[in-house]
Amino acid sequence: MTDWIAQDWNDQTCRARAWFETLRDRICAEFEAIEREAGSSAVFEYTPWQRAAVEGRGEGEAGAETGGGTRGLMKGKVFEKVGVNVSTVVGALSKDFAGTINGASAEQNAFSATGISLVAHMANPHVPAVHMNTRFLTTTKAWFGGGADLNPPIPYAQDTDEFHAELKAACDAHGAGYYNRYKAWADDYFYIPHRKVHRGVGGIFYDHLECADAAGWEANFAFTRAVGEAFLAVFPRLVRRRMGMDFTAGDKAVQLEWRGRYAEFNLVYDRGTLFGLKTGGNIDAILMSLPPEATWS
Repeated sequence: MTDWIAQDWNDQTCRARAWFETLRDRICAEFEAIEREAGSSAVFEYTPWQRAAVEGRGEGEAGAETGGGTRGLMKGKVFEKVGVNVSTVVGALSKDFAGTINGASAEQNAFSATGISLVAHMANPHVPAVHMNTRFLTTTKAWFGGGADLNPPIPYAQDTDEFHAELKAACDAHGAGYYNRYKAWADDYFYIPHRKVHRGVGGIFYDHLECADAAGWEANFAFTRAVGEAFLAVFPRLVRRRMGMDFTAGDKAVQLEWRGRYAEFNLVYDRGTLFGLKTGGNIDAILMSLPPEATWS
């Protein structure tokens, strides 16, 4: 572990956590405002949770574990199901899992993690579903990761273009090659190999954006904040554009079949799902990404 991580990781984690919580509050307020515009009184319900020890650790490892988070969930007229989670945990990775995490090993398996995770499944199939997640982790290294991707059952080029344009602007302000690199990473990551289809129309995905020193941390934190701001700027606009559109039973059937593909990806391939399950996360919070209804033919 570098000296600056050893000295400052707690302060940096607290700063990142504060930002994730502020972003959550702003997103939830905007989503509740959309519900009110649609004549709904739906609001987020918040459920705090504390991290439980994970079985299979070496003697004494579980005792250092701490942290937890808050699961925010709303079911309304526009947002059929939307979850916004913030969690901050500290502890030791199980020895068989540690080797899969950047900067960790069976011998050096201590970690901390804080982040925000959001998934929205919409009532109207013309409104795109969406995922957004940003996070900060420390092991023997410190890094940021995250991104956002749009998942419309019925794609509209206008929505896709606007979503990507907002993310590109955020990327361009922080790195000349960020957008092309992270868009390509999202296209590769959000792919369902056994179906040979992408999960949606993409976005950006980045991981292991390492902080070699305090200056690097500040730069990567600024970029991560920009991703959150870009999401908040563009997604509510797309929702308002489509939420009043009429839809047919056929449109709904398309949505439900598409949701089945979404569930398959999250249960089989998603890194965040695996990390949460392997580190003693809250099961309801981890699986809140699953749609309320889905079909398989």
